[in-house]
Amino acid sequence: MKRLTFWFDPISPFAYLAFERLPQVLEGLSYVVEYRPVLFAALLQHLGTKGPAEIEPKRAWTFRHVHWVAQHHGIPMDTPLQHPFNPLPLLRLAVACGPNRQVVETIFRHVWQGGADAVDATRLAALQAELAPALDPAGTEVKQRLREHTDEAIAKGLFGVPTIEVDGRQFWGLDALDMVADALHGGAWFDGPAWDREGAPRAGIRRG
Repeated sequence: MKRLTFWFDPISPFAYLAFERLPQVLEGLSYVVEYRPVLFAALLQHLGTKGPAEIEPKRAWTFRHVHWVAQHHGIPMDTPLQHPFNPLPLLRLAVACGPNRQVVETIFRHVWQGGADAVDATRLAALQAELAPALDPAGTEVKQRLREHTDEAIAKGLFGVPTIEVDGRQFWGLDALDMVADALHGGAWFDGPAWDREGAPRAGIRRG
């Protein structure tokens, strides 16, 4: 049985879609998934870059693209009332619950179905009551765990969400799901030199 780590932030529509599609893509395989909340904004800050929703032409394309993907795969999806938003309350709630698939599903659907404000105080209170976390989402222990997850992600070189980790290899993005499945099926490409060769640093022009 293979162990997958699914790094996510509910702010990402691609993470939501990847979460919804994962069971279908990996059908027939023996695996277990660990769901790891991480603050996407901290990854961006570490790398000195912006998220897709912070660059207007990219934001427009991103939401057109994800809604097409959603309808293509029959996944219900509504853009939340405000985006980007501060996902910290949702991330901390996930940590406080001990994020299993049911918890993560409830949080993702809270954000990406219905088109409401994802961090409206009344909705957040109702969500917390529904999930009944074992720990206080606003407590020091939960905040520290989320920081540790994020620091670990940065140390591993993660640059975006979703990222799926399998056997020490990281697969980024919704469109990497088939690649993950191929790796789990023992695809021959992964036994060759290409993974290491194409991931190695190489010379190139650098912008100042």
